[in-house]
Amino acid sequence: MASTSKKHREFTGEPMGDKPVTDVAGIGPVLGLRLCEAGCDKAYVLLGKFLMVHMNGHLFTQWLKETINANSKQATDCYRCLQEWCDSFL
Repeated sequence: MASTSKKHREFTGEPMGDKPVTDVAGIGPVLGLRLCEAGCDKAYVLLGKFLMVHMNGHLFTQWLKETINANSKQATDCYRCLQEWCDSFL
């Protein structure tokens, strides 16, 4: 598996709580603002979208690309982060 960022490791290493969406790997300030404008201000709201597409990587990354104009790397990093979090905590 590819190496992960510090941000990814920190997010997946503990319960989500009330973290902002920008704490999710792949989501920086610009994409975070776009997600907030789309109604996803917290990481748990983004997780809800991830679960609504049945944790399907293709559907979720396509949604990120279409909704907030994420590039492939950003969308994939976000997907992998949420997938690993789910593997650990759900």
